Amino acid sequence: MSSFQAILPQTWHSGYTYSPAVRVGNFIYLSGTTATDEQGNLVGVGDIEAQTRQIYRKFDLIMRSVGGSLRDIVETTDYVLSLDEYRKTARVRREVFGDPWPAATGVVVSGLIRPDALIEIKAVGVLPSC
Repeated sequence: MSSFQAILPQTWHSGYTYSPAVRVGNFIYLSGTTATDEQGNLVGVGDIEAQTRQIYRKFDLIMRSVGGSLRDIVETTDYVLSLDEYRKTARVRREVFGDPWPAATGVVVSGLIRPDALIEIKAVGVLPSC
């Protein structure tokens, strides 16, 4: 028996070799995610704030599917192509999160797998104990 449960949307492609999120007890580990829509098209080309919002929309759907919300996210790691662009994501974090803020790490990278993606975010959530 596996010690974790994959969290898969209905539209998940069976050829993918990862899960968008996994649950281990009350912990939800959200995979690195770019700003794609349900058809796999990138949302907000050239706009890091729009891409960041789309990623958090996807995280919100996952968290709600397991009885949580974005408020249950305790840590994020952002991978960005530019420090100047990364600074623009603070406005979106203020919209999505509040006090207490999740722990956060920002990493500037030379490239992302998805063409035209300006940011990829992974996160960890903790659901309240029942």
